[in-house]
Amino acid sequence: MVWELVALLAGAISIGLAAYLYRWVMAQPNDNPQMKEFSEAIQVGAAAYLRRLYQALAGLAAVLFIIVLIVIGWQSAVAFLAGALCSGIAGYFGMYVATRANARVAWAARTGLEKAFPVGFFAGAVMGMSVVGLALIGMTVLLMIFGDPEVVLGFSFGASLMALLAKAGGGIYTKTADIGADLVGKVEFDLAEDDPRNPAVIADNVGDNVGDVAGMGADIFDSYVASVVAVMILGYALYRDNPAYVLYPLLLSAAGILASMIGMLFVRTGGSNDPGRALNTGTLATTGIFAILALGVVYAVGVDQPMGIYWPTIAGLLAGIVIGFTSDRFTDIDQNAVQSTANAANTGPAILILDGFSYGLVSIVPSIVGIVIAMVAAWFLAEQNGLAGTYGVSVAAVGMLAITGMIVSSDAYGPIVDNAKGCAEAGHEDEETIRVCDRLDAAGNTAKAITKGFAIGAAALTVLALFSAYAETVGLTALDLLNPGIIVGLFLGSMMPPLFSAMTMLSVSRNAFKMVEEIRRQFREIPGILEGTVPPDSTLCVDIATQGALRELVGPGVLALVVPIAVGLVLGTHALGGFLAGSIVTGIIFALFMANAGGLWDNAKKFIEDGAHGGPGSEAHKAAVVGDTVGDPFKDTAGPSLNTLITVMSLVATVFAPLIARFALFAL
Repeated sequence: MVWELVALLAGAISIGLAAYLYRWVMAQPNDNPQMKEFSEAIQVGAAAYLRRLYQALAGLAAVLFIIVLIVIGWQSAVAFLAGALCSGIAGYFGMYVATRANARVAWAARTGLEKAFPVGFFAGAVMGMSVVGLALIGMTVLLMIFGDPEVVLGFSFGASLMALLAKAGGGIYTKTADIGADLVGKVEFDLAEDDPRNPAVIADNVGDNVGDVAGMGADIFDSYVASVVAVMILGYALYRDNPAYVLYPLLLSAAGILASMIGMLFVRTGGSNDPGRALNTGTLATTGIFAILALGVVYAVGVDQPMGIYWPTIAGLLAGIVIGFTSDRFTDIDQNAVQSTANAANTGPAILILDGFSYGLVSIVPSIVGIVIAMVAAWFLAEQNGLAGTYGVSVAAVGMLAITGMIVSSDAYGPIVDNAKGCAEAGHEDEETIRVCDRLDAAGNTAKAITKGFAIGAAALTVLALFSAYAETVGLTALDLLNPGIIVGLFLGSMMPPLFSAMTMLSVSRNAFKMVEEIRRQFREIPGILEGTVPPDSTLCVDIATQGALRELVGPGVLALVVPIAVGLVLGTHALGGFLAGSIVTGIIFALFMANAGGLWDNAKKFIEDGAHGGPGSEAHKAAVVGDTVGDPFKDTAGPSLNTLITVMSLVATVFAPLIARFALFAL
C-alpha cells in the first residue's frame, strides 16, 4: 500500500504542476486585439469539434461498455470507461491551454525568441504533465481497488480506443484544412502561410490543436498506459508471489515524472536562440536524471533481481533516444536530408517527392535497428539475471516511455508555436516577430517528429508484451510457420496497416477536395476577400473539416475493433496470433516511414520559406508546397495513428481472448 500511495502522490504532483503552469501561461500578456480575435476563433472551432467528437465517442463507449460488461465483467467495464474518460480529459485540457497560449507566444515574440520560447514550452508542459498525472492516478487507483492487473487492462483498452479515434479524426480534420489552405492560398494566390484572408486558415489552426495536441496527447496517453499495464500483467502472471514486479512500472512512471520536472529546468535557449537545441537538452537531461532515479527504484521496491529489470529499463530508454534523434536527423531544418530535399525543389515537385520518399525509407533503418537491439538486449539481460525475457522486453517499453512528461511537453509545444505565427500575421506584427515565430515553428515540427518516433518505438515493445499476454491467455506457445492458419493470419495482419493508412489518407483526399472547392468559391464570388475589405467565411471551412472527419472515422474504427475478433472467431486463436505478429511488423515500418518522410517534406518547405532557393512565391517554393501536401497526411494522419492501431488490435485480442478461444469456428 505504501508504494501505491507513492505513485498516487507522484501523479497528484504532476497534476499540480500542470495547474501551476496553466496559471503562469494565462498570466502572460497579449495586448493586440486582432491577435485576440484570431485566437478566439481558433478556441471556438477547436471546442466545437472536440465536443462533437466526444459526443460520438461517448455513444461508442456506451456500446462497448455493455459488451465488455457482458463478456468480461463489471470491473473491466468500469476500468474501460475510466480509461476513455481520463484520455479525453487529458486531451481536452491540453487543447484548452494550447488555444489560449498561441496569441501570448506571438505577443512575447515581439521582444525576441528568448521571451517567446518559455511561453510556448510551458504551455505544452501543461499537456505533458496532465497526461502522465492522469494516467498514473487512474492505473494506481484501479489496482488499489481491484488488486488485479487484468482489470487495469480495461483501462488501457478504453484509452486506446479514445486514442485511435481522436488521433485519426484529428488527423483527418487538420490535413483537410491544411491541404486546402496550402493548395489554393499558397500555390494559386501566393498568400503567406497563415494569411487571414485565406478562408481555411482558422480551420487549419484549429486542426493543429485537435490533431497534434488533443489527438497526439491521447495517442501518447495510450502508449504510456499500455506499456505499464503490459508489465503489470506479466509481473502478476510470472511472479505472483512478489507484488514488487507488478508495482515496479508504476514506481518507474513516478520516477519519470520527477525526472521530467527536473529536466524542464534545463529547457532554456540561453544565448543560442536555438529552440531545437533547448528542447533536445531538456530531453537528454531528463534521460540522465531518470536513469539515476530508476536505479533507486529497483532497489527500493524489493524485486529479487534488481539488475535484471534495471538494465532492460535502460536499454529501452536508450532505444527511445536513438529513435528520437534519428527522427531529428531526418527532419531537422538544419540537417542535410531536409536541405537536400529542398534543393531538389528547383527541379519541380517530382524529384522533391522522390527524395523525401527515399529519405523516409532510409530513416526506418536506424530506428528498426535500435528497436531490435533494445529487444535483444532487454531479453538477454533479463534472462541472465534470472528473469523472464518477455518481462525484460516489457520493462524496456516502460523505460522508453517513462519520460513521457518531457516528450509530450515538447510535442504540444509544436502546434502552439505554429498557431502563434498565424496570430502574429493576423495581428499585422512586423517581419521580425513573424521570423521569430517561424524559427519556433521549425523546432516544433522536429519536436513532433521526435515524439512520434518515441511513440512508435514504444508501441513496438509494448505490443510484444501484449502479444505475450494474449499468447498466455490462449495457450499459444509458438508460431509454427508450417501451420496454414498462422500463415493466413500473418498475411491478413500485414495487410491491416497499409489498408488503414489508405483509408485515412483517402479520407483526407475526399475532404480536401471539398475544402479546395469552397476556398476557390469564396475567392471567386467575394472579390473583397483578397483585397482585405471583406472577411472570409471561415465557419464554412470549419464545418467541412468537422463533418468530414467525423464521418470518415467510422471505417477505420470498425476495422480496428471488428477484424481481430472476426479473424479469431473464424480461423482460431493461432491464426489470430499470426495476425497480430504481421500487423506489428508492417505497422511499425509504415509508421516510421510516414512520420519521418512527412516531417522532412514539411521542413523542406519551411527552409525555402526562410529564403532559400528563391524564397516564398518562387517555383521551388510551389514545388515544396506540393511535397508538403503529400507529406501532411503521412505525418499527421496515417503515420502516427498506426502505432495506436496495432496497440488497439492487440488489446482487443487480449481482452476478448476467452470468448475467441471458446467460440472459434475453426482451429487452424
